[in-house]
Amino acid sequence: MKLSAFLLVLLLLFQVSCKKDETPDTSGSVTIDNTKTLGQTYYVYGFLFSEAKKVTTQENPGPDVTVESDGTNLFFQTDNFKDSFFRFGEYNDAAAAQSAFNSLTSATVAAEAWEGLALPVLPNQVWIYRSGSEHYAKIRIISIVSEVRAGLPFAECTFEWAYQPDGTLTFPGK
Repeated sequence: MKLSAFLLVLLLLFQVSCKKDETPDTSGSVTIDNTKTLGQTYYVYGFLFSEAKKVTTQENPGPDVTVESDGTNLFFQTDNFKDSFFRFGEYNDAAAAQSAFNSLTSATVAAEAWEGLALPVLPNQVWIYRSGSEHYAKIRIISIVSEVRAGLPFAECTFEWAYQPDGTLTFPGK
């Protein structure tokens, strides 16, 4: 009897300690910048919506979006060989942008309306991103930093995002 009880407790502990596959978040906020780091080559961190994390441009899969500056404007770029950005709207303040972002539960974007770069990226904008595999994310720009550091254009962007992993332009509302 004691052996059966011991085995039962051991089995329960084993089940509790097993790592479970966790589904990545489908929304959140993140800050990315264009700081170049030297490994075997230079790389930057961008954001990968499908895994809800920052990844380097050397990883596979690489980031969906990276942020850059041309010295005047801050912009998002992607490496998926398609026009991937649609500016849904620009708002006068954070509250209006937050309201628009929360209310954006579905969208229709004409094929010719997609842009190759999200340019310029400014606070209180809402963008829609389209991945190379036709998955979508909505993005609300919270803040940006665009300045010269060490003689080079520096870009930093904090944004709220919501990813739609099912391949539709339907997002959960708040």
